[in-house]
Amino acid sequence: MDSAVLNQLFRQLFRHPACQCPRSSSILPARRPGTVRLATPPRQQYRTFISRMRKKMKYDENETLYWTRREDYPLDFKETMSYPLVTAKDLRRNRERPRRIRMLTREFIDDSLYNPHYGYFTKHATIFSPGEPFQFNQISDGPSFHQLLEDRYTEFEDRLDLQEPDIARQLWHTPTELFRPYYGETLARYLVSNYKLTLYPYHDLIIYEMGAGNGTLMINMLDFIRDTDYEVYQRTKFRIIEISPALADLQFQNLKESLHAAGHLDHVEIINRSIFDWDTYVHSPCFFLAMEVFDNFSHDAIRYNYQTEMPQQGGVVISESGEFNEYYNTQLDPLSARFLRVRQAAAQREFPSPLGSKLTRPLHRGISKYRDIPHTLPEYIPTRLMQFFDILNTYFPGHRLLTSDFSTLPNAIPGLNGPVVQTRYKRRTVPVSTPFVQQGFFDIFFPTDFDVVEDLYRAITGKLTQTMSHEDFMRRWAYIEDTETRNGENPLLSWYKNASVMMTV
Repeated sequence: MDSAVLNQLFRQLFRHPACQCPRSSSILPARRPGTVRLATPPRQQYRTFISRMRKKMKYDENETLYWTRREDYPLDFKETMSYPLVTAKDLRRNRERPRRIRMLTREFIDDSLYNPHYGYFTKHATIFSPGEPFQFNQISDGPSFHQLLEDRYTEFEDRLDLQEPDIARQLWHTPTELFRPYYGETLARYLVSNYKLTLYPYHDLIIYEMGAGNGTLMINMLDFIRDTDYEVYQRTKFRIIEISPALADLQFQNLKESLHAAGHLDHVEIINRSIFDWDTYVHSPCFFLAMEVFDNFSHDAIRYNYQTEMPQQGGVVISESGEFNEYYNTQLDPLSARFLRVRQAAAQREFPSPLGSKLTRPLHRGISKYRDIPHTLPEYIPTRLMQFFDILNTYFPGHRLLTSDFSTLPNAIPGLNGPVVQTRYKRRTVPVSTPFVQQGFFDIFFPTDFDVVEDLYRAITGKLTQTMSHEDFMRRWAYIEDTETRNGENPLLSWYKNASVMMTV
């Protein structure tokens, strides 16, 4: 069923000239554009399986709902208001994609990515494993490493296709896999140093990792701790919190097959549940790892009226035929309203706004441009991330957070802090320009504004933080000679220029 839907979707995509995706000279999937620096010319992408929307707005009688309506789709607004407003949690048991419902933007994204039956991470997602670690000191330069990586990608996917062909396989890499074991050793070196300075010998070294992928980071860190400080290793407990049953099984399988499984098994616990369902109080001090996790936390879409500066919250109506229509409501739900209040109260500096700087906003009221276009482009606010900080504060009061993610992303959809929305078809990346796409077939990932996030985290948890670039963190804690090529280039430092690291201090 999904295969037929996908084939139809992409036939429509590539039949429309404006929607054709430029073919990259590389087969590497652009899971995180900009991390692998490929020279692909930018081109505007349009939505694939529904036609483009014209900027024609409709509103209901009480002027609380504003609709972005397509000319060729005669939607009955009053009828759609009778559709139930549902959440991603309400749809967890649904085996089919829903019809005749309304959803807030964050709930739609959450359902698209994490639904147990048709979600992106459940259905097609695969994390690349390069096999044997790269011997960087034997590679001549950066381009040679890039070519070697492409070759291993091809070999890896060829093996998967022999077992089970999948034209819609979603394949990406992580720094943990590319720089194994050095990336994991770097994080372990940071954790052990801070543990011995502040907690040893009165407390055990307890590490939680959320979204552990293949489990490679866990294995590399435990190997390093065992080999460099056996006394600390004996007191180490590593707990993975994994929402995906398939990945939880894979993590345990990889752990058993690792060379030192017999020793590590007693130190590891894999907890198959969503962090947002967590209800167990952890009184002990612990370290909490969230590496490349924030980007897939769902966001709410908020736009503002240029004249009144009042916010409106975005949502989507899914019709009986499965068509998507976006709408905005002047009545914010409690979570989005709270985020705006906390951000305003916690801000240590002026944060970006679709309205522009505070100095220029009064000018909008007198400019005809802003009378013709009454609303800003949407701002995507990390409401789910705020809920994650609430959980850390409530259930992990003694935690220290270590997180890394992308502070900027190229080719994002229009709007402040807009996500990249893309899929992979026949080993080629296909970006689109809207988050309202067929659930489960598209990755939706956001940049992280660490200035805003740092203020938010401090306000909710009361803890102090430090943020630095990925390169600075690696220079401080990695043995960078391990990942240096023969001509002196270092992919560990140069491939993640758009990433930052935040830690509790």
